[in-house]
Amino acid sequence: MELRKDPITQSWVIQEEEKSAALETDKCPLCPGHEALCPQTLYIQPLGQSNWQVRVVPHLRPLYRIEGDAQREAEGIYDKMRNLGAHEIVVEHPNHNLPLSRQSEEHVAQVLQAYVARCADLKRDHRFRYITVFRNQGMLAGQDLSHPHSEITATPFIPRRVGYELRSCKRYFEMKERCLLCDIVRQELSQQVRVVERNDWFVAFCPFAPRVPYETWILPIEHHVSFEEDLVNWDRQLLFARLLRSILHRLESVAPAYHLVVHTSPNFAVKTDGDWQSLAEDYHWHFEIMPILPSKSKSYSLKEVYYNSLLPEMAAGELRNVV
Repeated sequence: MELRKDPITQSWVIQEEEKSAALETDKCPLCPGHEALCPQTLYIQPLGQSNWQVRVVPHLRPLYRIEGDAQREAEGIYDKMRNLGAHEIVVEHPNHNLPLSRQSEEHVAQVLQAYVARCADLKRDHRFRYITVFRNQGMLAGQDLSHPHSEITATPFIPRRVGYELRSCKRYFEMKERCLLCDIVRQELSQQVRVVERNDWFVAFCPFAPRVPYETWILPIEHHVSFEEDLVNWDRQLLFARLLRSILHRLESVAPAYHLVVHTSPNFAVKTDGDWQSLAEDYHWHFEIMPILPSKSKSYSLKEVYYNSLLPEMAAGELRNVV
C-alpha cells in the first residue's frame, strides 16, 4: 500500500495493489477470551484488569503502518509516500451485541476516555499531522466487524474536509475576530429550529446545509479547540456521553446506518512557522454524524454537489420527537 496525492484536489488517496484477504476465523477477535487473536493491547480500562470494559488494539487489517518514516518521493509531477500512520480499533464493550446507543452513560464515558487517551498519545508522535476518530455503524456504512467498535487513524497529512474547515475558520476569524463555529452555535441556540437536544455544556443540531437527511453535529457550547484537551474531566465526559447516546438512539430510529467522525485540531507538535497562528481561537472541535438511508446510501460519496430531500428544520423536529 502507498499514499498518492491528487494534484488537483490536494487529497491523499490510499492505493492498494490487491484487495486485503478477509479475516479467516469463526471467532470474533474482539470478544473477551479471544484476545490472543488481536495484536498487543494499546489501552485497557480498567487498567491491568482481565475483565476489561474498553480496550484499544492495532487494527487487524491496518490501512497505515506505524514503522519508519513517510519516504516522500516524486514521480514526475506527482507525489507519493509510504502509508505511514497508525490504525487502531477501540473495542467499545465486552458484549458483542450491545451497540453504543444502548450502553450505559457511564460506559459511553469510558469509551470517550479511550478516545481522549489515544488521541493525546498519538499526538506525541511528530510524524503525524492529524488524528481521526470515527465509527461506521451498519452494513451500509461499511462496518467490517460486527462487534461494537470505533476506529482511530493517525496520518502524516490533514484530511481534505478538515483542511477545508480549518481554512474557512481561519478566514472567518481574520475578517471578524470571532470563531465561526462559536457563532454558529450561538445562532442555532437563538433560533432553536434546528436544535435536537442540548444540556449545560453541549448542543446537538442539524446543520443549516446538511449533506444528507438527519445529519447531526454535536459541539461544546463554549469555545474549545481540541477534543482531547477539552474532554478530560469525568463530569464533562459523562454529560457528553449522555447527549451522544441520546442522539445515536434518535438517529437509529430513522436510519439503519451512519458514519460518525470526530473533528479536532491538527497536531500542534508538527506545525511549521506561520501555520495555524490563530487556531486556538478560530477552530472548535465537534462530532459530525452522517446517517445513511438505503435510498441515499451513495448520494454523497459519488458527487461533490449534495442533494438533500429533507429540510434540517423538519429533520430536527422529527428527531426531537423520538422517545
